[in-house]
Amino acid sequence: MARILIAEDNDDLRCLVVRALSDDGHDLVATTDGATALAALKAHNGEFDLLLTDVKMPVMDGIALALATGRDHPEIAIMLMTGHADQRERAQPLDALVHDVIAKPFSVEQIKGAVREALVQRH
Repeated sequence: MARILIAEDNDDLRCLVVRALSDDGHDLVATTDGATALAALKAHNGEFDLLLTDVKMPVMDGIALALATGRDHPEIAIMLMTGHADQRERAQPLDALVHDVIAKPFSVEQIKGAVREALVQRH
């Protein structure tokens, strides 16, 4: 399966996403903010298939993380998660870089399906 980097500051949601994607057999690295995710990207030499990041996080938000990832690792598919309509609008300039923006709240099946689609379209 795929190697996925998750950046989500909400503990409950991060655990839900990790559990859901683990069930599908993915290899996951979960972080609590964009800066930690960027450090994980560097530590793992960018060897991820997908970055799944919240838009609004402390330290470094998902927009900045997506921009840095796209610049340094253009082969990594990027998906954003947000529960805020205004944050979806902030992500619009990243359309060429970001595969999808998934709205919170989402179900386990919705996140699994969105990740599957992003990984298929990546290849």
